[in-house]
Amino acid sequence: MPPSINAQPANVSVTAPIGLAIERVKLVLFRPFDLGRWLTIGLGAWLAGLGRGGGGFNFNYSPGSHQGHVASGSAPPDFRAMYDRAHTFVMNNLMWIIPLAIVIVLFLLALGILMAWLRAHGNFMFLHCVALNKAETSVPWNKLGKQSNSLFLFNLLLGFIGMLLALPMIVLMVLAGIRILNHGQPIMRVLLTLVPLVLMFLAVALVFLVIHKLTVDFVVPIMFVRGSKCRAAWSELINLVTAHVGRFVLYLLFQIVLALATFVLVVMVIFCTCCVAGCLMIIPYIGTVLLLPVLVFKRSYSLYYLAQYGPAYDAFPPPESPPPPLSGSPPQ
Repeated sequence: MPPSINAQPANVSVTAPIGLAIERVKLVLFRPFDLGRWLTIGLGAWLAGLGRGGGGFNFNYSPGSHQGHVASGSAPPDFRAMYDRAHTFVMNNLMWIIPLAIVIVLFLLALGILMAWLRAHGNFMFLHCVALNKAETSVPWNKLGKQSNSLFLFNLLLGFIGMLLALPMIVLMVLAGIRILNHGQPIMRVLLTLVPLVLMFLAVALVFLVIHKLTVDFVVPIMFVRGSKCRAAWSELINLVTAHVGRFVLYLLFQIVLALATFVLVVMVIFCTCCVAGCLMIIPYIGTVLLLPVLVFKRSYSLYYLAQYGPAYDAFPPPESPPPPLSGSPPQ
């Protein structure tokens, strides 16, 4: 049974889990160092971030090429002419463009559903490895299958709701851009419609980002500890957050600080290796294995933070007690 929600845990801190998470990284990955162990745990971490670009960093800005275009004095692209050519091409080839678009959309939809299912299993695989200090894949895949499928259905429903909310705003923003190119409407008039839509879109995206963050950081561990489904875990988390709103807001804000610090650290590693590490980080799975200390730290940090709300939220096993002395042996 979960503890009383109204109980006020003492000494809940956003900084105390940092040291504990660092020690967890050392324990899981470096005591001792084992490449096979890294590859196994990395598989769970890679699946947990599948399709979300969690493997590395990609820098596409090239100052030299930009300066070259400026120096050549080339004219800016004629967006109206480009739009007219694209519109004419599409209208003249609707017979095959529409079926192809339907096939592509269905394929991407099926691929997205498959990735969401694998991500749900990967989240519990990675949590199992970090919390129990075990490099296993088949055990959490089979043991936590019910929780993984529940998380998958929740994420699928959440994604469907997000698509229903975002799609009309995206369509309206595209139509506003077409009005500028096709009908020659004043830009300021279109911006009066476009800016509120962009702000609404960002607000909706922020809400879903927070929901995703809370799901991964807290709902998944609660499901792991309780053996419950996503709905029950979310209900428990809502009660916990409601009783400690300020603490969880501080946690989310501190996540920005940790993200910036992590980004700076990774960029320093990339530059110190003459961008070799950066090139490897963009390779699927390999990049995740290289970033495994960072990923284990992030996973451990949220687990240690949640454990501050009571033993019932502690995903880590209790420390092993020393074996009792043999009967008849002299006391130490």
